[in-house]
Amino acid sequence: MEEFFQQFCAAVYLRLTGTMHFRFILQPVMALVFAVIDGIKDAKAGRPLYLWGLIKDPATRKEQLKSGWKSIGKVAILAVILDLIYQFIDKDSVNLLGSLVAAIILAIVPYVLLRGPVNYIAGLIMRRNKKDN
Repeated sequence: MEEFFQQFCAAVYLRLTGTMHFRFILQPVMALVFAVIDGIKDAKAGRPLYLWGLIKDPATRKEQLKSGWKSIGKVAILAVILDLIYQFIDKDSVNLLGSLVAAIILAIVPYVLLRGPVNYIAGLIMRRNKKDN
């Protein structure tokens, strides 16, 4: 297990410094943009915080997952494709599992973590503006 962890860390380091390292900035930024857009839509519609709703509200879970995948799916697929291209260029081999892990870390996790707080902040701003008017 320790050897696997060392190899994993080495592979992550090579991805950070090697060819096509720009995707480590581009993909989280794209996830952030989609999280902001969807978080504001959630606040306007009065929906619960995204991650909280996924965990605590089974009635809306399916709808929330569908909404999230609709937004972040393209970014996740792009993350997989870019990582596969990186592997082919840099290593002359392809590891689909590594690409899926990269997509999850670079696109899906930031989206899931940011959509709820954006919803919360947008809701606060909208309630404050409503009180002022």
